Amino acid sequence: MERGRIFNIQRFSVHDGPGIRTTVFLKGCPLSCLWCHNPEGGSFHPEIVVVESRCIECGECVSVCPLGLPSGVHGGWAGDKQRCVMCGTCVDVCPTEARQIAGRDMWVDEVMEEILKDRIFYDDSGGGVTFSGGEPLAQPRFLTAMLEACRAQGVHSAVDTSGLASKDRLLEMAGLANLILYDVKLVDAKRHRDYTGVSNETILENLRILGTNGYPIWLRIPVIPGVNDDAENIEATARLAASIPSVRRVSLLPYHRLGSDKLKRLGSKDLLKDVDLPRSERMQELAAHLEAAGVTTTIGG
Repeated sequence: MERGRIFNIQRFSVHDGPGIRTTVFLKGCPLSCLWCHNPEGGSFHPEIVVVESRCIECGECVSVCPLGLPSGVHGGWAGDKQRCVMCGTCVDVCPTEARQIAGRDMWVDEVMEEILKDRIFYDDSGGGVTFSGGEPLAQPRFLTAMLEACRAQGVHSAVDTSGLASKDRLLEMAGLANLILYDVKLVDAKRHRDYTGVSNETILENLRILGTNGYPIWLRIPVIPGVNDDAENIEATARLAASIPSVRRVSLLPYHRLGSDKLKRLGSKDLLKDVDLPRSERMQELAAHLEAAGVTTTIGG
């Protein structure tokens, strides 16, 4: 029995694949996308999350912390959070759950128990479970065990991945999943590295390998104004999508600021706080451009 590190299990999701789904978020990611809306999934280690709006400044967290770190306005991070030893005592004593731990280890059967609670909704809507993150391929043994368990139970499974993994790891996953949600951030190599911290060479090569082998793919493209919504990148993305035989559709995902509050809760800075949200008209223009290239395109998940 394998055990993996999870930071959220979201029920009744309708934006992570077909039908009504349960999305299981695995912790840890090799990318550092500046627009990430799940920054609590970036680190492979458990982290303290501070929901300041819930804090009643009772001082309980301060009284139990061996280092005195949970001090400051509304119980936030006043000092160096890297000194936190993750003892969890501040979380245990917080009466309003203003302090939480992002990341817990769960066995395969524990996760399956949660997944199967909504099986009737999967059956009625054509849904299932989606493994997201973070990067699910960064926990390969656990992901493989989960996909095998879903297949044994007849539950449709999708994997939302950046594609940054070894070819063997990718193909093992693809052979077990029913659908691959493949994230394409930027086609230009330099700009991809600038905004995500890694090269896209392996990512694009793995996408072509999946397409050559006929695995069903939905491409997912986050649209961030001023970052990747220019004509050059959209045209390159359209050509890429049209060149992969097994791409069934492209989903354009409008940038939003849900990640901004999460970064604050983690004690981190939002480097894209001044970026505008994409206009509806612009999203329609981008979708039309991809459709003109012969690619079925939707706005949203």
